[in-house]
This record gives sequence, structure tokens and C-alpha cells, in this order.
Amino acid sequence: MNPDLERLHPYPFEKLGALFAGLPVADKPHIALSIGEPQHPSPDFVQQVLRDNTALLAKYPATAGLPELREAIAGWLTRRFKLSGVDADRQVLPVNGTREALFAFAQALLDRDQQPLVLMPNPFYQIYEGAAFLGGGEPVYLPCTAASGLQPDFDAVDEAVWKRTRLLFICSPGNPTGAVLSTAQLKALIQLADKFDFVIASDECYSEIYRDKAPPGLLQACAEMGRHDYRRCVVFHSLSKRSNLPGLRSGFVAGDADVLAGFLRYRTYHGCAMPVHHQLASIAAWNDEAHVAANRALYNEKFKAVLDILGEPLKVSAPDAGFYLWPKTPVDDETFARRLKAEENVTVLPGRYLSRTVDGRNPGKNRVRMALVAELDQCIEGARRIRALIERL
Repeated sequence: MNPDLERLHPYPFEKLGALFAGLPVADKPHIALSIGEPQHPSPDFVQQVLRDNTALLAKYPATAGLPELREAIAGWLTRRFKLSGVDADRQVLPVNGTREALFAFAQALLDRDQQPLVLMPNPFYQIYEGAAFLGGGEPVYLPCTAASGLQPDFDAVDEAVWKRTRLLFICSPGNPTGAVLSTAQLKALIQLADKFDFVIASDECYSEIYRDKAPPGLLQACAEMGRHDYRRCVVFHSLSKRSNLPGLRSGFVAGDADVLAGFLRYRTYHGCAMPVHHQLASIAAWNDEAHVAANRALYNEKFKAVLDILGEPLKVSAPDAGFYLWPKTPVDDETFARRLKAEENVTVLPGRYLSRTVDGRNPGKNRVRMALVAELDQCIEGARRIRALIERL
């Protein structure tokens, strides 16, 4: 077997299962706030497109996707991020959800003979780390702390590290922090990529779930710099969170045409083309914003209701974007999660499971991730149970 497989850490939910092993079951209905799986209804019009096109199951899909899908994506990017002249044929590539694309991207990009470094936020989406390992790279974890606004302090990265960097993963809005990189920060990273010749992979899957202001994107920063070739920059977007379609497995990668050409070649061999009826459903979803605004309003309603209950006892406020709360815990994060499950039958994810310990410090320790994905009444009930536990501690 590939020896790099041995470098993969257990996934956070595997660790959570071990933490809960042997716990008594509380006499209350379970409320899951641990996994970021959207629970709002999928749009009816998208479901109808799927039902109307099941005959296309008899067709092999093309890896590059339908021209109409690439055009729909290019149009959405143009409208959302104020771009111009997006080349739908060369700068857009549909993918089966961004998880698979993020993982595969590093393997297509990295030359393991260079002993490349792959920089990523810490805490982070664990796919970045696995992608680095299987691509023959070495992860470098950039702590996201309160002192740095829950984003990496890129100014603290040593020049020697930048010189060996071949790929930088960024996540804005952040998972689990909800923090957003500013346009100025994105432009500074683009300048670093030019100086040290690395690629920026920007995971923007939570970009449409925001409180007040739409977060900027990496391609938007490129456009403001006059870089319409988006050189060294690629973005990853998905319908999972935006449109409550995690089971559709539909997203895209867009940006540097030369990078995407190599990635398309890799994916053609990989055999991961999106089914044609999924592509047609995706066209409908990317072309509609009304359901996205309604979805965003539901999340904002939940944040308000939950923070009315938990904001003061946990000293936590709404993040700029995303659907997670990332509060500090009154006891260590594993103890908090274990007691919450045992006594209140509510699951949250210990922050240390989303982070790595570097120089003796784990930026996720004594925090938990709460995903406000359940229905409003469940989120409110979960918040009440969490508050009840806090009052007993």
C-alpha cells in the first residue's frame, strides 16, 4: 500500500465516536450539532430537474462538464464577485463536490521530488492535510487564534518557509471559525504567491452563508488587481451549503487556466465526471438566488435565537459567515463534549479534533464547534440544554 496512507490521521468523527464509547444514553431526543451537514430542504425546482432527466443515467458524462454548466458557473462567478470575461471553457471545471476536488488537487499539483510545503490554517478542514500527505507534501499548520482574528498570521511565516511552499490552502469564510479574509489580505497573499511561485487554493464553500456583508473572494481580489488570468489562484465552490444539496455532490473549481488544464487531465484519468442529470440540476441552482437568500435568512434567524441563550454564558457572538459557532468552553473541550452527550444528548465537536498541536500549542483546544444546521426548534432546544450543562459546571 502507499506508505503515505499511514500518515493520515483518524477523521474527527472517528475520534468523537471513541470519546463517546461506553457513555450512558440520556433520556432525551438526540440533537446533533457536530457535523456540518445542511438539514434545510433542498430546492423543489432542483429536485424536479433531477426527476425529469433520469433517462440521462444512460449517458456517460464528460469530465469537463456540459458547456451550459460551465457557462452557468461563469455567470454566477461574474455576478457574485464582480468579475469580467471569465472563460467558461478554460477557467471553470465542474467537480463532484469540493471535498473530492480539494483532495485530488494537491496530488495533481505537487511534485514530491521538490519536498514541497503545503500551508494551511490550523484549525482546518482535514482534507487539506490528507491531500498534502498523499501528494507527497509536508503540511505547515498556521495557527488561527483570537490574537490573529481567527485567521492565520501570514506575516509570521518565515521567508524560508515561503520559498519551499508550493500550495497554500485558505478557507474564507473559515471552517470552523467563520472568520473572513479581507480583500487586502487576499491581495497580499497573491503578491506572496507571485514572489515565491506557489498556488493559492481558496476554499470558499461557506461564502453564501453570511450575516450582513457578502465575503470577498480570491478571484475578486485578482480582478481588482487587473489579473483576469487569475494566475496562481484557484477557488473551490459548492452547492452543498449554498443550496442545501450535499447529496448532489456538485461544485466547481475556477481560476488559472493553465493549472485547471493539468487538473482536468488528472481528473479524466481519475474517472470522476459529474452525472449529466446532476449537471442539469446544478445549472438550475447556480442560476437562482432567491432560494439562497431564503436559506441565509434561516441561518441568521437561528444564530439570533441561539445566541440569545448562549451568547452571555459562553461569551460568544455570531461569526461573520458560515453556520458554526466556535466558543471557548468552561472546561476542557473533550470533557465538555462528553458530558454534554451523556447528560443532555447533544453532540458537538471538540476543537482539538480539528487542529494539530504545534510547538506545544493546539489552537482548537478548549473550544468546540457547534453546527447550527438542524431546524430552528432543535437548535433552540440544543442551546437550552447546553446552557443547562454550563450552569451545572
